[in-house]
Amino acid sequence: MLKTWLVVADRSRGRIFSLPSAKGALSELEDLVHPESRAHERDLRTDRPGRRFGGYGALGKSNTAHDQEALEFARELATRLDAGRTGGEFERLILVAPPDFLGLLRKALNAQTAKLVDREITKNFAQLKADEIRQHLPDFL
Repeated sequence: MLKTWLVVADRSRGRIFSLPSAKGALSELEDLVHPESRAHERDLRTDRPGRRFGGYGALGKSNTAHDQEALEFARELATRLDAGRTGGEFERLILVAPPDFLGLLRKALNAQTAKLVDREITKNFAQLKADEIRQHLPDFL
């Protein structure tokens, strides 16, 4: 079986698991947390107005500070995944995230890392325990 990483993420947390066998238990390798994504909107805004050209931002709609933090976290997670790929830590990647964050993560991945994505699952399991996550996944992973 190819060395497989399972990434379970949402806007504020990204967990990387190794998947040693198709039906085996998950082994958590890393837990990345982005506390800014959980902060109140008012705490993320500055006192000065930002510069904006047109009414829409990177997400295709009017961006909130939370949207910007989610985009930043997706980029941070994508950078970590790219480092894992170049370091030979995995050969296959499975992404599990809610639809909005999965889209951000997909866009943040570079082309070489994106080629290793074998499966995407649109669920929010980031706060579950490893054994609970495994119960929700297909046996054939």
